[in-house]
Amino acid sequence: MTAELSMLIDVSRCMGCRGCQVACKQWNQHKAEKTRFTGTYQNPPQLSPETWTLIQFIEPVDYDDNPRWLFRKQQCLHCTDAVCAQVCPTGAINKLENGIVYINQGICAGCKACVETCPFHIPKFDHHSGTVRKCWLCLDRVKNGLKPACATVCPTGAIRFGSRAEMLRIARERQQILTNQGFAPRIYGEKELGGQHAMYLLPENASIYGLPENPRKPTEKIIWRWLMGVIPGLAILAGIGSYLLKERSKSEAKTGGE
Repeated sequence: MTAELSMLIDVSRCMGCRGCQVACKQWNQHKAEKTRFTGTYQNPPQLSPETWTLIQFIEPVDYDDNPRWLFRKQQCLHCTDAVCAQVCPTGAINKLENGIVYINQGICAGCKACVETCPFHIPKFDHHSGTVRKCWLCLDRVKNGLKPACATVCPTGAIRFGSRAEMLRIARERQQILTNQGFAPRIYGEKELGGQHAMYLLPENASIYGLPENPRKPTEKIIWRWLMGVIPGLAILAGIGSYLLKERSKSEAKTGGE
C-alpha cells in the first residue's frame, strides 16, 4: 500500500522570500510573466498557467490600527475529496494513492469545469495550450524519491514534505508552541474536504489568509456546469467528430471506386 504524502506549510515561519516561487518556475520550466506595480509587493498578482505557486502578501490592520505583513504560499491543496477530479468529463484529473492530484495534459479538454468548481480557485486555463494547469507537487521528482522543488529551497523550514502522518505530527508539535505563545493555531487541511495533501499551520483565522473557513464542494454549481456547459459542449464536439468521420468515409469510398 502506497503511503500518503503531504506538504506542510507553516505560515508562521514564512518570511516572504519567494524562493519557492523561483524554484517552482525553474523546475517546471515556466515562463516569466510581465507584471506591473499595483501597490503591493505580491508579484505576480495571482496564480496562472505559468505560476503554480505564489507567495501572497497580506496586510491586515490590527486593533491598534497598526499594519502587519502576513505571508501565505498559495498552491493546489491536493484534496482527498477532490471535486476537480469528480467533475472532469475526460478523466484527465487523477488522484493518486499517495494523495497527489495532477492533470494529464494529453487528454485535458479545457472545459474549465475544474476551474469553476474548485473551492480554492486554483486551476487556471491556459489559452495557448487550450488546457488547464496547476501544481502537481512535482510528481516527477516525488516518483524518484525527491522532494518537490519548493520544499528543497525554503530557508526557514516553512515548507516540509513527507508522509502525511509525519507532517501531522510536526504540525501538532508546532501548534502547541504557537498556542503557548498566545496564538490560536489551526491545522488547515487535516480534515477539510476529506483531508488535504498540502496542509497549512495557521496562527490565526483562515479567512485572514484568504482561505474559506469551512470549504465545501459547490454541489449546485457542479450540476449547473454539467447541464449548461460541459455536456452540451462535449455533445457538439462529438457531433463534429462524427460528421468528419462520415465525410472521410465518403471520400475514401469515392477514391476506392475510381
